Amino acid sequence: MECQVNDAKSLAVIDREIGTHIFSPAEYEIVRQVIYATADFEYKSLIRFSETALQAGAAALAARTTIVVDIPMVKVGIIDRTQHTFVNLVYCSKDVYHQSKMANLAWGMKILAKRYPEGIFVVGQSEAALATLVDLVEAEEIRPALIVGTSPRFLVENNAKKRLRNSLIPHIIIDSYKGNAVVASAIVNGLIDLAWQAYGKKK
Repeated sequence: MECQVNDAKSLAVIDREIGTHIFSPAEYEIVRQVIYATADFEYKSLIRFSETALQAGAAALAARTTIVVDIPMVKVGIIDRTQHTFVNLVYCSKDVYHQSKMANLAWGMKILAKRYPEGIFVVGQSEAALATLVDLVEAEEIRPALIVGTSPRFLVENNAKKRLRNSLIPHIIIDSYKGNAVVASAIVNGLIDLAWQAYGKKK
């Protein structure tokens, strides 16, 4: 109970600090969860939602669509929430990577993407893994239900997020080098909560 009270007080502080905004109620819930997880209000101006991202993501979660992540930290960050709601399977590209000494995160992501072409993909660290997903989207080899991309971007030529924004795939991204696995987990957990409110009581 004390934890819930503290959570509510912290979210109230965030609400006061943000004040007036242009987000939809569902988008704002995601934004405040990211800020709560990071204590960084700059994310308010860095997060980008495609037009159908939240609707598509919530529907995919409710349909128990498989979730593919790039690193274990993201998997650990969301697995408890998934197991207490829709029980989506969660696979990590690094688990595939460890099966081959010649592989990397992008290779593992490619293997899992082809196995689950309509999955939910969450990239919290590897820009190369995100670029691989976008390559597969542009080649029409996969059609993800949602891509969450919060990988740090330090090199200008790593334009995977820009390419994703120009695609028709539902997506949520951090348009900055400040993204990370904690942000990715906060976005997914916030979306799970929204989906559970919308669909969970009907199950």
